[in-house]
Amino acid sequence: MTLGATHKQKFVVVAGTRPEAVKLAPIILALRERGCIAHVLASGQHRELFHEALAGFGLVADEDLGIMLPVQSPADVVGALVPALTRRFDILLPDAIIVQGDTATAFAGAQAGFYARIPVIHVEAGLRSGQSEPFPEEMHRKAIAQMSALHFAPTQSARSALIAEAIDPASIHVTGNTGIDALHLVEARLLLDHGLAARIAHRFSAVDLRRPLVLATIHRRENHGERLDGILAALAILARHAEIVLPVHPHPAISGPAQAVLAGRAGVHLLPPLDHPAFVWLLQRAALVLTDSGGVQEEAPALGVPALVLRDVTERREGIATGNARLVGTDPAAIVAAVLDLLADSRAIGRMGEASLPYGAGDAATRIVDILAGRAAVPRGHPALSVEV
Repeated sequence: MTLGATHKQKFVVVAGTRPEAVKLAPIILALRERGCIAHVLASGQHRELFHEALAGFGLVADEDLGIMLPVQSPADVVGALVPALTRRFDILLPDAIIVQGDTATAFAGAQAGFYARIPVIHVEAGLRSGQSEPFPEEMHRKAIAQMSALHFAPTQSARSALIAEAIDPASIHVTGNTGIDALHLVEARLLLDHGLAARIAHRFSAVDLRRPLVLATIHRRENHGERLDGILAALAILARHAEIVLPVHPHPAISGPAQAVLAGRAGVHLLPPLDHPAFVWLLQRAALVLTDSGGVQEEAPALGVPALVLRDVTERREGIATGNARLVGTDPAAIVAAVLDLLADSRAIGRMGEASLPYGAGDAATRIVDILAGRAAVPRGHPALSVEV
């Protein structure tokens, strides 16, 4: 299929989790501003969280496959999604499929697009921890790379990782991370919409901002079980020294233990999952962040907030190298020591917050869409896009 001057490029954006919604929203907005069709196809992997995150950018999904059932494994999700997506692609006939990151939805979207011989575009390509963890995300990243025609890498090291896996260098573009774009969009909205900022402030009126605020997020599968026990024990101790705000992930393996250990404890605020503006509002006021999230490792430093990473390895090694973040693992004594050391040393917090940011200047979506919109043709039945910019 050759695109003529009158053809309106159609992209199907396959996504299903809150981070995907946040990081793809700037691309969806930019594509539509260019006159392209960006059809948002939700998998249903994180239904409420996904749609709420999209709504924060004034977006709604065009359709939702609703595949998520209670107690589903990643294999169940992928097994349900691939045929369902394939059927939708046969009807929608997109010029290309866009997936982001390393989720089961992204993995299934790439498979379905590859099998249908529709070019797959991978946003946030090339992140690697170099180990088996995080499981299964590390495998997803590598597999998606082999099925993609275009790779939008956030950093030069991500590009190098792709080249080391024999990905054609001409298909890789270093753009920065669209999560920084999304962060700037929300920052501007909070600055301009005083009513929104006031409503958010009221929601968190119980948080004593006269004390240091430690914002925590926990969701990784590898941190379930004993590792989670260690993290929660550390938060219980740290509540004596700071306000602990923990938006609780809805997965029972997280929410059950968190409630059992921390509910009702002085200085601890267990919250439901937050919309993106509310999370950014808290992040702006945090002394530091404790997180196992990839996106928060990027967002916190962009706001000058140090990130202590509750993992043994990270695929965002640039942040460790620049000093934006530190790996602290899940041992409670190590977590407590790292937090108290930082809280006692404002200069150390300042140095981490002022370290150079490796994840881009907030123009990643523009860079990506400049490349996509500049393509003269997207031939169906071919695994790669025909025109290299």
